[in-house]
Amino acid sequence: MKQQSLSSISLLLLFLHFTNSLAQLSPAAAPTQPPPAAPVKAPPAPPPALPPSTVQVQPSKGPLDVVKILGKASHFSVFVRLLKATQVDSELFLQLNNTNNGATILAPTDGAFSGLKVGTLNSLSDGDKIELVKFHVVPEVISTTQFETVSNPRRTLAGAGKRFALNVTTGNSMVNITTGLTNTTISGTVYADNRLAIYQIDNVLLPLDMFTPKTAAPAPSPSSLKAAPAPEKATNSSPATDTPVADPKGTSASSEGFCFSNNVVLLAAAMASAVLGF
Repeated sequence: MKQQSLSSISLLLLFLHFTNSLAQLSPAAAPTQPPPAAPVKAPPAPPPALPPSTVQVQPSKGPLDVVKILGKASHFSVFVRLLKATQVDSELFLQLNNTNNGATILAPTDGAFSGLKVGTLNSLSDGDKIELVKFHVVPEVISTTQFETVSNPRRTLAGAGKRFALNVTTGNSMVNITTGLTNTTISGTVYADNRLAIYQIDNVLLPLDMFTPKTAAPAPSPSSLKAAPAPEKATNSSPATDTPVADPKGTSASSEGFCFSNNVVLLAAAMASAVLGF
């Protein structure tokens, strides 16, 4: 009996020891759970894409230089060359940086110039090239919203009136530019601040007066041509006159001849009387 009690106690102690060992081993044996993954943040949405024809240039902090601004846009090389060749770029630099006058430039792209008839630019004189470039510059700042209220025709650096008529109309969220020969729209904004606005156009603005063939003056009709009167022939003969020529003695040649004739007659009559015995 005593031996059986010892066996039971031994089994109980063994069970307790085994349970304690399992309790100590269970935390280490349990598989380690990975920490919860941090939530993945979605990338920020990209800014809305600009139309391919629109170029954004930050406003200049220094002197305004139209050539540098258009050079950054990279597809106005022909217009930049014309600005330099005609020295209109220097005129604009002085106007924008030394006066209170602003400017709006309608800049044709290289594709706009390639659309011209071959040899068009080479056929222009130096004076015509200057007027062509200035025709693309309005001597005031016009914002995109102000195009809706501008009056027509707009004055350009080339001049105003019928010879350089530039008309602006708006509709369907578009700004339309017409010259009488060119009809185009503003396709993008290259630069804009309170002194300068540069807009992209896809056609070269051709002044009506410069590129319209001059009509020759009509030839006079045959009925309007009158024969010129023939010149009078000059004559060297003078009309005959009976005016006697005066002599120094106060007698005329004709009276002297008359007296001489009378004496002859009287002498002849006297001789006849003597002969006949009268």
